[in-house]
Amino acid sequence: MALAQLKSIEPQWVDEQIIRAHANSLSEKLHSQRLALHPPIACKTLRKFTSGEVAKLIGVADGYLRQLSLEGKGPQAEVLPNGRRQYTLEDVHALRAYLDETGKSGRQYVKHRTGDEHLQVISCVNFKGGSAKTTTAAHLAQYLALNGYRVLAVDLDPQASLTALHGLQPEIDVLAGQTIYGTIRYDNNARPPNEIVRKTYFPGLDLIPGNLELMEFEHDTPKALVNRDPDDPMFFERIGLTLSLIADSYDVVVIDCPPQLGFLTLSALSASTSMVITVHPQMLDVMSMCQFLTMASDLLEVVKNSGGHVRFDWIRYLITRYEPGDGPQTDMVNFMRSMFSEFVFANPMVKSTAIADAGISKQTLYEVPREQFSKSTYDRAMESLNNVNSEIEGLIKQAWGRI
Repeated sequence: MALAQLKSIEPQWVDEQIIRAHANSLSEKLHSQRLALHPPIACKTLRKFTSGEVAKLIGVADGYLRQLSLEGKGPQAEVLPNGRRQYTLEDVHALRAYLDETGKSGRQYVKHRTGDEHLQVISCVNFKGGSAKTTTAAHLAQYLALNGYRVLAVDLDPQASLTALHGLQPEIDVLAGQTIYGTIRYDNNARPPNEIVRKTYFPGLDLIPGNLELMEFEHDTPKALVNRDPDDPMFFERIGLTLSLIADSYDVVVIDCPPQLGFLTLSALSASTSMVITVHPQMLDVMSMCQFLTMASDLLEVVKNSGGHVRFDWIRYLITRYEPGDGPQTDMVNFMRSMFSEFVFANPMVKSTAIADAGISKQTLYEVPREQFSKSTYDRAMESLNNVNSEIEGLIKQAWGRI
């Protein structure tokens, strides 16, 4: 039954038909909006970057890029009528490779892991929704791709917000078997992970999308535990085994976990080398985090006793949606720092209308140009994002022994 038909009826009750009609109509409307935003193929594209932005990303002077451009060395910028130069992200990656090849500065511009540097698998987790977990995961994955790492983002949340942020409509563009469930399921229909990894419009960033299919793993696992073949991997091993098959293609994996401690999250944590726990600095959120930590430690102990991997290079608490002028929030941040000291990131993620407004059009702040917002609002939000993600990059390098 169509929503238009339902509108003309005064229902005496609400049943599943009305709910399904709402879902179908909303899905159609969202698809129409996407077609209007990204014609003609309804696919997102990434903007180009100014020479100043590229110089900051690579770590060279803008004048040096201009000199390379004038001399015809390295990838060539697009020169606008006003004389300004802009680069695609592919150009940025090519510039990194060119600078490494010439080797004049002695610096390493291509940041891929080498030798015995192990794959970094970072899970973004929280027991409570609304803690900016997906926002954190999306911006971290894109920051690392912008800065020259090979990144895989994994959407483990059935709500699939990370998938939507990267231009896919979960119920239309992600079919059966195209989430990570397609590789970790218990029957003979499991697929190799290379078949479900998708290239994104963000060079250097691939995606394993999510949708409601992921809930099947939560339903299947209890039955699999009862009827388990001893030769079958346990539920907590399955994501790790999947990632091990494609590890050579990536430096960092960022997992957006669902806001619950189910079988999916436990499998993600068992596969992880590190963990970012997002928390909004309010009493109810901190109390919820306490319950999360208690339950997580109990369940991870069970996993460990069953032979699972429970050892992290690092864990950190990230203060999100922080309003520096809010006294009670500042008190809560100070409380957390007094409790956990170095386990709390030095930089909080400030609450920003720029990040929220970018999300309305399913974008991150890294995707929108500065002129779309007031400069002060944009710069404040970007500084906060970069400070947080730079801390995480530092922890990755530390785990690799680079610093």
